[in-house]
Amino acid sequence: MTQQGHLFVTGAAGFIGSAFVRKALEQSFRVTILDQLTYAGKMENIIEVLQPGLCEFIQGDICDFALLEHLFSREQFTGVVHFAAESHVDHSISGPKKFIETNIHGTFALLEVARTYFHAIPSHQEWKKTFRFLHVSTDEVFGSLGDTGKFTEKTPYAPNSPYAASKASSDHLVRAWYHTYGLPVLITNCSNNYGPRQLPEKMIPLMITHAVAGKPLPVYGTGKNVRDWIHVEDHVAGILLALEKGRMGHAYCFGGASERTNLQVVHFICEVLDQVRPRSDGRSYADFIEFVEDRAGHDFRYAIDDQKAVQELGFQRKYIDFEEGLRQTIGWYLQTLGSR
Repeated sequence: MTQQGHLFVTGAAGFIGSAFVRKALEQSFRVTILDQLTYAGKMENIIEVLQPGLCEFIQGDICDFALLEHLFSREQFTGVVHFAAESHVDHSISGPKKFIETNIHGTFALLEVARTYFHAIPSHQEWKKTFRFLHVSTDEVFGSLGDTGKFTEKTPYAPNSPYAASKASSDHLVRAWYHTYGLPVLITNCSNNYGPRQLPEKMIPLMITHAVAGKPLPVYGTGKNVRDWIHVEDHVAGILLALEKGRMGHAYCFGGASERTNLQVVHFICEVLDQVRPRSDGRSYADFIEFVEDRAGHDFRYAIDDQKAVQELGFQRKYIDFEEGLRQTIGWYLQTLGSR
């Protein structure tokens, strides 16, 4: 199979990035990964796909201009896919400095090096016409929804947490580098992801791992906050479609059409665990749900209208049934925990 190109992928030892790398390799791309391996990046997420000349890993910081310049000078990248980010809202509230550094300064560094690299590509090179800088963002940049309506690519930005504000800032930088410098960029915004290899501090794996360990299941506030859930495999398939078919300078939203309250999700996890791994004392896992003090600035509801991606990119979801996808995800975590 003919190689599609050589992608420079940041943050690909994380949950979504590692899923993207697997999908890109399936589509015959060569991949170079840059990841700092902070708490969110795990070598175990990518070790099995690393192969010299096909998928290579460099440990490093996207804020390191010298490292970025070295990598871009030695390789012929046909595209950049930028996942690297600090992404946990609670951490951004307790320590916002790292979010400003990585999400804003890091994106700036990558944009600048990519801009210099792109403009140096000889005009006769065919891949100059297809080079793209794809920046992976989030629906949290749009703020909070009421009981009705959905986010679209035209929704005004209204971030409510330090994390969301830092991602909104990086989105604006990406857009500006297109309009000011002509760097061929794309932005994608997605709803909440779920699936294998997600960091245990995120809600779904947190509930699974706490339940199996016999720990309380902490739910913010009343648990009525609503999120739209997309399986990570559907999300990364959408990113590849945007990379291939997206219009330069445009944004594309990806959602799961699966709105659930946090409490609904936790109760479903408990129901599945009651069936497949019942407690020895006969109690339901739901008995261990504890409502805790709500998160500061906690957005009430997120939901995405991804019709633009459907119509322009041909985006389709494989995981249409959220509960079935979540059941499979629970199975993956149980198998993984059981092997430790």
